Amino acid sequence: MLTITQQLTERLGKAIQKIQNSNIPEDYSATVTAATDTRFGDYQTNAAMALAKNLSMPPRELAAEIIKLLEVEDLCETPEIAGPGFINFRVKENTIVSRINEIRKCSRLGVENTHSPKKILIDFSSPNIAKPMHIGHIRSTIIGDCLVRVCRFLGHEVIADNHIGDWGTPIGQVIYGWKNHLDQEAFNEDPIKELLRLYQMIKEKFESDQEVNKACLEETVKLQSGDKESLELWNQFKDITMSGSQKIYDRLGIMFDTSLGESFYDSRLGPLVEDLLCNKIAKESDGAVCVFSNNELEPKNDPLLVKRDGNWIPVPCIIRKKDGGFNYATTDIATIDYRVNEIEAETILYVVDDRQSLHFRQLFEVARQRKINADLKHVSFGKILGDDRKPFKTREGSVPDLSTVLQEAVDRARKVVEEKSNNLSEEEKENVAEKIGIGAIKYAELSQSRVSDYVFSWDKMLSLQGNTAPYMINAFVRTRSIFRKLGNNLPEISEELSISADAERAIAIKLCQYGEIVPEILTDHRPNILATYLYELAQAFHSFYEQCPVLSTEGITKNTRLALCQTTSAVLQHGLGLLGIFPPEKM
Repeated sequence: MLTITQQLTERLGKAIQKIQNSNIPEDYSATVTAATDTRFGDYQTNAAMALAKNLSMPPRELAAEIIKLLEVEDLCETPEIAGPGFINFRVKENTIVSRINEIRKCSRLGVENTHSPKKILIDFSSPNIAKPMHIGHIRSTIIGDCLVRVCRFLGHEVIADNHIGDWGTPIGQVIYGWKNHLDQEAFNEDPIKELLRLYQMIKEKFESDQEVNKACLEETVKLQSGDKESLELWNQFKDITMSGSQKIYDRLGIMFDTSLGESFYDSRLGPLVEDLLCNKIAKESDGAVCVFSNNELEPKNDPLLVKRDGNWIPVPCIIRKKDGGFNYATTDIATIDYRVNEIEAETILYVVDDRQSLHFRQLFEVARQRKINADLKHVSFGKILGDDRKPFKTREGSVPDLSTVLQEAVDRARKVVEEKSNNLSEEEKENVAEKIGIGAIKYAELSQSRVSDYVFSWDKMLSLQGNTAPYMINAFVRTRSIFRKLGNNLPEISEELSISADAERAIAIKLCQYGEIVPEILTDHRPNILATYLYELAQAFHSFYEQCPVLSTEGITKNTRLALCQTTSAVLQHGLGLLGIFPPEKM
């Protein structure tokens, strides 16, 4: 089932091939996209502007030549030229009707499975032992889950991996704090909070007190050497942490296929370093073992070099420290080996904030030098900011726990539900508040460009107006209310449609684009592409709902409008589901 974009792109490619000019680049691929301004058409292409220089023709003249060669009479009206050389396409009604009926009959709502399925491992969330999940985990957790859902829907085999931080010096610091500064009463009342207090206190002393520093390192060595008491404490801390994290994952509807912590790879680190030395990929430098640039890349693209005072200086990736200890880089290289050689992942996505960009660039360069046969990508993201445009914190100045943030979202949603939904039972209100509150948190995240910082605003995310989850959910609920009113009197909706009103056409064209949008999410791993589409669909539906009566009409008009409502309902529900949002039927 070809989308309208695919059909127009195919026809455009054939027209360009007919141009009698040998200067068309062999690798040139014509593209057609949804129009940015629908006043001039439904779809557009900049092919004439892209090729004009190669063909030594003015863009508008080339556009006219392409239009002469285009064979799209069955799909759209005669294409028109706009601006410096855009070609605009206005789709015919019969094309729209045909596509809407295809979508209605398709369990995938017009979205094709990928033609090249891959085994994709997605590394996201990754909480640390002895610390509660906090607001800083929102972006990795929610973006990662959305990518898992989209990849699976498109036909890829996906492994959702929660790479837990459960090893190394921070654990030694907590064990030392436990043995020397534990408040048993506080621990009994809130275990994870007390573990966090111990970690924060000892971390501060670790930097300034040599005795504490030495003692923490000794505790770390004891743990990694298999000391019974240390392992028992480590397991206790791990169970406490993951129990709290699991409650959050359950509330968010997130599941992982594997949750191997850093500890899993510990026994592999020594042999890994020896292998890198043996293969001359790493070498000793000032007592440490490092991977340096092998000068195969352009210096400006080489993460193992930095330019200072006009010269390129080595910035090696350290894989064994002077004291013989390993670090995150060592563990991450061993993790790649396991994922590629044993899990057999073809693609690995790391959903980690942008502060780790250099780490991942160096990690991927080490993998390149080792000729690792996998596609490694850092899906980076920016920070969550408060109203002051500084990293979001509570009034007390602390970074808020994620569980607290989720509960506040639901509590605030409940107040909105109480004001707006008197017709619901208490149980229904509770269910709706949970779905709106959790949905609002997720949508506030996923509607942003992941590479940008964004301001965390309760009032905005829970508003019934604008680009928010409640606005989207309200559109879905409106579609369902139409069919509830019909009840047992719902007529059979036939394929005989007549799309004539502007509001009908606007929403129909938007529905035709769902199959074009979903695969695009993975082009640069940007869920906001889908969020923006759903917002535009919701806007189109609200306009349609206000301008085009459904239940009071008859004949083909009623059939058409019911078909549009039915398709909108299905697409909104499915699209929100890919974002991890599950709207209620009523609100």
